[in-house]
Amino acid sequence: MSRKRQRGRAINGILLLDKPAGLTSNKALQIVKAIYQAQKAGHTGSLDPLATGMLPICFGEATKISNYLLEAKKRYRFTCQLGTVTTTGDAEGEIISSNVVPALSTDDIEIILQQFRGDIEQVPPMYSALKHNGERLYDLARQGIEVERKPRSVTIYELKLIRLQGDQLELEAECSKGTYIRTLAQDIGEQLGCGATISALHRLVVGPFVKPEAMISLAELESMQQQDRDALLLPIDSALMKWPEVQLNADLSFYVAQGQPVQVPKAPTHGLVRLYNADKQQFLGIGQIKDDGKVAPKRLFNYT
Repeated sequence: MSRKRQRGRAINGILLLDKPAGLTSNKALQIVKAIYQAQKAGHTGSLDPLATGMLPICFGEATKISNYLLEAKKRYRFTCQLGTVTTTGDAEGEIISSNVVPALSTDDIEIILQQFRGDIEQVPPMYSALKHNGERLYDLARQGIEVERKPRSVTIYELKLIRLQGDQLELEAECSKGTYIRTLAQDIGEQLGCGATISALHRLVVGPFVKPEAMISLAELESMQQQDRDALLLPIDSALMKWPEVQLNADLSFYVAQGQPVQVPKAPTHGLVRLYNADKQQFLGIGQIKDDGKVAPKRLFNYT
């Protein structure tokens, strides 16, 4: 039986979308996929509808590396509405309580922020995509059901005060995978004694993509010619530049393509590597160093 032919363009690469507020990440993905008329696309790490900012969109073979971006550090700038507590931890939820905001100095804020730097424990919010007995927590929350959630360890690599003005507290955080910024804001508000909820959230950085100015908006994309849109796509290996590279001659490339580990002179002794052909004209995929020192294929790409 013949394979069903896929519709759309077979394109490969990564687009750094500046997701607008009001759209789910999946809706933004579908719009971008349609703009590019792409056969295959996926995103790397959801942003809430209220949130804006960097949403890497992976096309074609780039979808194979999306998990590595999901695992990557991320940086956010966010504004906390002090004195307000909502069901969701952001401005889209129902207000649970409104409290008087005490007179706070930047020194007061710094003392509290220090408690949230480094390795911390977070209780995931009910309005999240985590599952309990096969059901999404946010589905249970919408039914008015609350279940016990186990604390999870996350790391806040950096947490700094940007602005304190009245009942508005603006912060910037670099954090590990699995960190809920809504929960971080709620916990900070609780320690301040007045509660807090997210009123604005913008993702600045995802893993190796550290230049917010490289993002492109939906409006800009829609106004461009197709060749100009294509020129925005970053190569697949741009997401993996922290790993060392290994170049393979024609013979070694052949054996790796067959799934066989190969001995490469002067290769790294452990970990993941980027595989290229000898003249580095093509990124072949991801390799892993085995215990015997050989380079084994882990994820190879097909550009045809």
